[in-house]
Amino acid sequence: MLTTEPYNVISVGVVSVSGSQHNLRLEIKLQYRPALKGLADFSHCQILWWIHEFADDAFRRTTQIEPPYEAPVTGVFATRSPVRPNPIGLSVAEIVSVDVEQGIVEVTGLDAYPGTPVLDIKAYFPATDRVRHVRVPVWASSWGEWALE
Repeated sequence: MLTTEPYNVISVGVVSVSGSQHNLRLEIKLQYRPALKGLADFSHCQILWWIHEFADDAFRRTTQIEPPYEAPVTGVFATRSPVRPNPIGLSVAEIVSVDVEQGIVEVTGLDAYPGTPVLDIKAYFPATDRVRHVRVPVWASSWGEWALE
């Protein structure tokens, strides 16, 4: 029997609109701004964010989903759907700029909306974060090899 164990997850910031048309900003809370030190030395980062629009218990009980694109019904763990037991989003984004003092990280490639809570930021390390040989199902094989160039 599986039991549900609660975890305390806090937001370290929020996604906001940037002055640039294609970029977003991560506004980091004051107490977490020192954690940005050194991030500007990286070209990319991974951003974990709370998919707050889908945090309702009804969405969290969904285990299978029919994708809105040409694909079969699959379990949510085989998708990137926002409907899942824990609505945690993960995006790899390009870092445009980092202002540690103001707590602003400008990024491109983040697929979250303004107002989205940011849970964590992790530097992207090619040695541990990319895979040379991958396998995807036929229905996803035409999606291209790289998200960001």
